[in-house]
Amino acid sequence: QTLPGNETISEVIVTGTRVADRSRLETLSPVDVLSEDVLTQQGTSELAQALSRVAPSLTFPRPAVTDGTDSVRPATLRGLSPDQALVLVNSKRRHATALVNVNSSVGRGSAAVDLNAIPLAAIDRIEVLRDGASAQYGSDAIAGVLNLRLREARAGGQASLTYGRTNTTVDTVRGSRHENDGEAFTASVWSGFGLGADGFLTLSAEYRDRDPTSRGDYDIRAPLAAPTITSRFGDPESQDVSFYANAGLPLASGWELYGWAGYQDREAEAAAFPRLADNPNNIPQIYPNGFLPLIATDIQDATAAAGARGVLADWDTDVSVVYGRNRLEYGVHNSLNPTYGATSKTRFDAGALIYDQLVFNAGLVRGFDWGLAAPVNIAWGAEVRREGYEIEAGEPASYDRGTVAPDLTPGAQAFPGLQPSNEVDEHRTAYGVYVDVEAQITDKFLASVAARGEDYSDFGSALTGKIALRYDFTDTFALRGTVSTGFRAPSLQQQFFTSTATTFIDGVPFETGTFPATSDLARTLGARDLDAEKSDNFSIGAVYRRNSFEATLDAYRIDIRDRIVLSENLTGDPVLALLAPFNVTVARFFINGVETRTEGVDAVLRYLLSTESAGRFDFTLAGNYNDTEITKVQTGTSALPGVTLFGRQNQLRYERGTPDTKVSLGTDWSYGTSFGTVGATLRATRYGEVLAPGTADDGSADLVIDPATVVDLELRADINQRFSVAFGAENILDEYPTKNPIALNSTGAIAFSQFSPFGFNGRFIYARAAMNW
Repeated sequence: QTLPGNETISEVIVTGTRVADRSRLETLSPVDVLSEDVLTQQGTSELAQALSRVAPSLTFPRPAVTDGTDSVRPATLRGLSPDQALVLVNSKRRHATALVNVNSSVGRGSAAVDLNAIPLAAIDRIEVLRDGASAQYGSDAIAGVLNLRLREARAGGQASLTYGRTNTTVDTVRGSRHENDGEAFTASVWSGFGLGADGFLTLSAEYRDRDPTSRGDYDIRAPLAAPTITSRFGDPESQDVSFYANAGLPLASGWELYGWAGYQDREAEAAAFPRLADNPNNIPQIYPNGFLPLIATDIQDATAAAGARGVLADWDTDVSVVYGRNRLEYGVHNSLNPTYGATSKTRFDAGALIYDQLVFNAGLVRGFDWGLAAPVNIAWGAEVRREGYEIEAGEPASYDRGTVAPDLTPGAQAFPGLQPSNEVDEHRTAYGVYVDVEAQITDKFLASVAARGEDYSDFGSALTGKIALRYDFTDTFALRGTVSTGFRAPSLQQQFFTSTATTFIDGVPFETGTFPATSDLARTLGARDLDAEKSDNFSIGAVYRRNSFEATLDAYRIDIRDRIVLSENLTGDPVLALLAPFNVTVARFFINGVETRTEGVDAVLRYLLSTESAGRFDFTLAGNYNDTEITKVQTGTSALPGVTLFGRQNQLRYERGTPDTKVSLGTDWSYGTSFGTVGATLRATRYGEVLAPGTADDGSADLVIDPATVVDLELRADINQRFSVAFGAENILDEYPTKNPIALNSTGAIAFSQFSPFGFNGRFIYARAAMNW
């Protein structure tokens, strides 16, 4: 649809359909198209954070004091688990992170894709399919699909510098203070080059350096002389460097070679809870004033893809191979192993997690003229995927019990290293085939049917299907709806992650920790092999478009069976009797333990106004209502009848850990002048109520995080299309979530809940300068 000034609001999309020229307002399912401009005209340079600001149904909490999750924070779509949204790059499956979230944060038990491993400079646009799509794309696409389209350019480029820091007043229950921290610097560049007559090579690079933030409360515990901040509760210190290349080269006979490669190295350092001088595991000779342990992560993320597409026997054919690898190395700094006494090291290598994925994909598409309003589009194909998962042990000093003070807690304080008994090296293979038929039955009636079968070497098979219908009553109004089944295969991380710590009772070593469901220990407690999660998805929606105005409204229901969750820490009678032969006192493992129902509504309204006197205005109102209810919980096992496997706190994290509503009202303005273009973006996002569940069964330790509105503002100017500058503030009104009361924060370490959907850093002020060519 063309508007004054040759502006369009109906971008052609490739996600959710295999018809080549379908626009996002003509689709059978709701698709958001988020351009590079929308993502980069913000203060943040993190892809996940930028995406959460502009995608109505996506949230990106910023938990702290959660070990590796501080550095690899997962995003959630429609309030579901982070690993229930499939991430694609150029329509090909992206590999997940090696990290399993095992702490008490949103996304506990998941191993999702690390969106922040991809630099914003490499992105052209992101298409967000808000609908179940397992029949089209395979495992993980229960909540929807995020397709990251890389930049394709033969010429041109941009270099940009962004600098910012917080300027905030931190009000906690024990006092108020001003902070200027979280200094962040990002340098990025991309440039396009020609390959042959019509090919392209686009290179992107980004360097990002971010200082930590600290939002703890005052610590009033003895023996401190006066209340002070002993914690560092907030964003970790982080430095990363990223490189990406994307290329396409046309060949003879209409064929094209394409591929991309990317690499990121991220070093981060997150704080654990402080240890005061009188901590029983402190060694005063090393830390006379106590210490703040730091958990370091060094993450290397790499990917490479190669493919060819063209016409083969009248079929549009696409064949590709994609490889991805994520390695996370743990370190513990500013710590000690107290059992070694004053000879203890203070820095430890705590082990590593590794995940890799190799995917071969072949797809064929062809249109058949069967006398309908348009050719019937038939797509079919196959996919083979090989996955691997490894755990490497840390150095002995990170987990061993020394002989100087053997009665103290062994291992590096805050994060005992992974042990040789935790080491694994596991692989699996999955095979999939699919067929997808889309037909314009009449000028007004569009229908699609898709089916997919997959077989996994470790747990079995899955068959999914999808039916989607759309009827355009007029050129301006249409109804659409889908019914589909979905699945998510248990990840290798969930099947085989294990982490243990050693404790001594009467001189006898006992293990506590997380064990694979396939281990002898877990079997003794009644654990079973993990099965795939299964879903039934339903949606119905409406599309309205007239001139410069568009509106979409989509209601959905997602019923999920056999959701994979991490059990409670199991101990006490009768668990201890079963654990005794293994010298273990506490154990937990993954189970297919929960069934849920998620219901909600997405709404997006947009109006473009172009005027000669005041410039161009782009108004957007986007909102999501989402409610998840647990309909069934597994209680006990064959060996532990009646034992609580998934308790109240974990259940409430599923049901109320993400906001039930998120509404964003934004205005983007631009105006042409004699020297260039000036513009501004003003956005207000209101997050609904969230519950941070406490450990008390009566709810007395729960914290209700009240609704809050976060306002962002950016002012910018483009000078002769060569140079641009921008100044802005995220959370300009310095909004904070509900404070943690003293009863929930006796040490002062945690002033705000990590369940806050917009974090707790306060106002962030930034400036950006860029040069184009």
